[in-house]
Amino acid sequence: MEIAIDFSPYFRIYKDGKIERLTPSQFVPSSDNPESTVRSKDVVIQTKSGVSARIFMPKVRDPLQKVPLLVYIHGGAFVLGSPANPPFHNFVSSLVEKANIMAISVDYRLAPEHPLPIAFDDSWTAFQWVISHVSGKGPDPWINKYADFGRVFLGGESAGANIAHDVAIRAGEIELGGVEIVGLFLVHPYFGGKEVDKLYKILCPASSGCDDDPRLNPAVDPRLRTMAARRVIFCLAEKDFLRERGMAYYERLKKSEWIGEVEFMETEGEGHGFHMFNPNSDKAEDLVNRLATFLSHA
Repeated sequence: MEIAIDFSPYFRIYKDGKIERLTPSQFVPSSDNPESTVRSKDVVIQTKSGVSARIFMPKVRDPLQKVPLLVYIHGGAFVLGSPANPPFHNFVSSLVEKANIMAISVDYRLAPEHPLPIAFDDSWTAFQWVISHVSGKGPDPWINKYADFGRVFLGGESAGANIAHDVAIRAGEIELGGVEIVGLFLVHPYFGGKEVDKLYKILCPASSGCDDDPRLNPAVDPRLRTMAARRVIFCLAEKDFLRERGMAYYERLKKSEWIGEVEFMETEGEGHGFHMFNPNSDKAEDLVNRLATFLSHA
């Protein structure tokens, strides 16, 4: 079989659309232990598609306390990962503990078996499911009881940052009915450039793979001015191969018609997704602390 994209050591995509995943999948089970610092459980959002999520809950000492709510989208180049994978599970757990928030980590269907924009649509479905709890009568009791819908955040890293941004764009087009999206965080975001993004083009056959696609170049999206977030923070890494794309959008967003605050953090000497590969490093801890501050100061 002829290889179309070789993304070793993670995966290869062949010209017939098949994917060879080169790293074994690892999973962390959820743990609904009331004594844990962070509790978690898995929920099915849509039975037909299989879209699901892992919900993370901080230790709440006051049963009447409401906490901010984060809808989180994991990365993995649109083809890898799940909320149960150790790097993503541990990263979200750290944010939940440090910021004292609830998080819903979306488990969307992966490309190329499920071509884009399926991952975008799955994540939008999950967001709509989450905000259906705003009346306190949704299907999940944790969200009904503890989520503060006046302090909702979106966020993700890499491909997940792209998807989270898309959710914020779509949310700006609808009446949110008592839901306030306070902020959006984009960690090492996967956006495009002037050249064809060969991987994205294969995963999303309907896209040009170039900067005329609003999902790769949000600056050309006419809906940008109504994006549903009051604050956006870009977290970039100096040696990230996607750094320039993220920086370009950061600069464009500041000058756009969107009304909001833009923040920026850059980690020196590190590459793409360093906080996932070396989560115990000082720089990874700095990133988590910065995001926790962003999330807790709503």
